[in-house]
Amino acid sequence: MLRALGWVLLSFFFLEASFWIPIYYGELITCSGIVPISYRNDRISITDFGGVGDGKTLNTKAFQKAIYRIQHLRRRGGTLLYVPSGVYLTDSFNLTSHMTLYLAQGAVIRATQDILNWPLIAPLPSYGRGRERPGGRYTSFIHGDGLQDVVITGENGTIDGQGDIWWNMWRQRTLQFTRPNLVEFVNSKDIVISNVVFRDSPFWNIHPVYCSNVVIRNITILAPPDSPNTDGIDPDSSSNVCIEDSFISTGDDLVAVKSGWDEYGIAYGRPSSYITIRRVTGTTPFAGIAVGSETSGGVENVLAENIVLYNTGVGVNIKTNIGRGGFIKNITVSEVFMENVRTGIKVAGDTGDHPDNNFNPSALPHVNNVVLKSIWGVKVERAGSMQGLKDAPFTGICLSNVSLQGTTGATPPSWKCSDVSGAAIEVSPWPCTELASPQQGGSCANHS
Repeated sequence: MLRALGWVLLSFFFLEASFWIPIYYGELITCSGIVPISYRNDRISITDFGGVGDGKTLNTKAFQKAIYRIQHLRRRGGTLLYVPSGVYLTDSFNLTSHMTLYLAQGAVIRATQDILNWPLIAPLPSYGRGRERPGGRYTSFIHGDGLQDVVITGENGTIDGQGDIWWNMWRQRTLQFTRPNLVEFVNSKDIVISNVVFRDSPFWNIHPVYCSNVVIRNITILAPPDSPNTDGIDPDSSSNVCIEDSFISTGDDLVAVKSGWDEYGIAYGRPSSYITIRRVTGTTPFAGIAVGSETSGGVENVLAENIVLYNTGVGVNIKTNIGRGGFIKNITVSEVFMENVRTGIKVAGDTGDHPDNNFNPSALPHVNNVVLKSIWGVKVERAGSMQGLKDAPFTGICLSNVSLQGTTGATPPSWKCSDVSGAAIEVSPWPCTELASPQQGGSCANHS
């Protein structure tokens, strides 16, 4: 499919930012066809089950009754659960297969802040414990386990996690268990999330783990820049994931591809593969596009393209650590524009903590064939940092058509490298000697 690319300067006055974004002429490339469109002939409303959208009434039983009806009547083609305009306060709840959760314009599904009654579930086997605290973890606000053919969509209604109470517990170090994600699907397939606003997640926003065939597009994710660990979208030990046409502004990585944590992820052995991230715009104090640092099951065949980042900590961050094991390979990031960024590109082998003291320090990650091309940045403090591991150097790094420029009058951006090898073509400022060797030119073959 052919496409044409142009850049247009837009000013977002409510964010006090001006930056260039890519505008595409003609038909857009999309990966969303990996999940067929589901048409639901059977439709019900949350108000049919006693739902009240006054922002005060607790609607947990209404959601439970409606979803129980969908699960047990099993209408052919599934059922659409309609949430009309209003604010629907509820505890966490579980979805079921063959359903669409549809939020009308003005609809808000809001999480209660009753932490004492928030259910606990077992830790993920590829993590061995809660990500923050030992033991179990709080279930996600909207949860699905072992499901198929589930859609969350609507008319840009909002799923509101009311995460501030959880963030304060984290800051005060009073958490007993790991905070809940906003939306999590486990061991599920054929999932579509679109045309919804996600706001103020207690922890990670959207977390598909052990899933396949997942489409996330046309969504908005919002959380304050100081909200801890509010990652936008974290595909985790999942395959065939499509993330497109979304705006994300959070307190942590906008998109982070993961696959398990140290010895637990190695034992579980399920990689993340065939992940596409396309036409995503956002801002964060941390990374725009990230791989890791939990990559113990392996991450491969990731494509991120047409990305716009501003007021961001690190533009592209590939991160792992000793004890992780696993692999990171066949990663391509292209057509990225960034403005006002501390570090443009960071590839690091010393990032992230460990679940316990049982990790194997000899379990070293293998990083190979990472292609970073057509990346432009202005007001960049440091061009890049690429630091592999002495006993497992990162190989096959390709930088092609990369321009990362600083602020006028400031010290020019620079590169810092160790234990990496690869090649560079048309890179400014010129990178480290480790990436400029003629013998490594093959790293950029077919990628210039």
